[in-house]
Amino acid sequence: MAACFASKWSMAVSRSLLGNLSSNNLGSLGKPQDLTSLGYNGLFFQQQLRTFIQMRTKLKVVDNSGAKWVRCIQALKGRKGARLGDTIIASVQEAQPRGKVKKGEVVYGVVVRAAMPRGRCDGSEVKFDDNAVVLVNKQGEPIGTRVFGPVPHELRKKKHLKILTLAEHIA
Repeated sequence: MAACFASKWSMAVSRSLLGNLSSNNLGSLGKPQDLTSLGYNGLFFQQQLRTFIQMRTKLKVVDNSGAKWVRCIQALKGRKGARLGDTIIASVQEAQPRGKVKKGEVVYGVVVRAAMPRGRCDGSEVKFDDNAVVLVNKQGEPIGTRVFGPVPHELRKKKHLKILTLAEHIA
């Protein structure tokens, strides 16, 4: 990282990304530690872009089916990807030893938490810190018998009432 600030081109890029710094301050910058003295911590983008759940997205499994992490293969509804309440096809990446599902299995899942913000009818917005899924069979019934963590009430509109009854907290 320190070597990339040595060239004139990268210095011009850092000038434009740093914003309203005077040219006097930038002219005296020659070392990366001078950038940190101005409050610049080395990261160009401070906020992470929140998008749809799409192919190769890694999701946490929040039921007791035996899987810990899954990777999305395909979103079954929509061209861009899946949102809250949508069904996906996923591959189990990590599983507990004596669970109902094994590593490498292809399973169906319902997205119960998504980092992408979703607007509600009352004007509020709901978003979560992580992407999470509950594993279901082809008929839409949950594989596990418990659902951990908060689950949004938007699942009621998507006809996932069984997941809502198993949830310990409805947000």
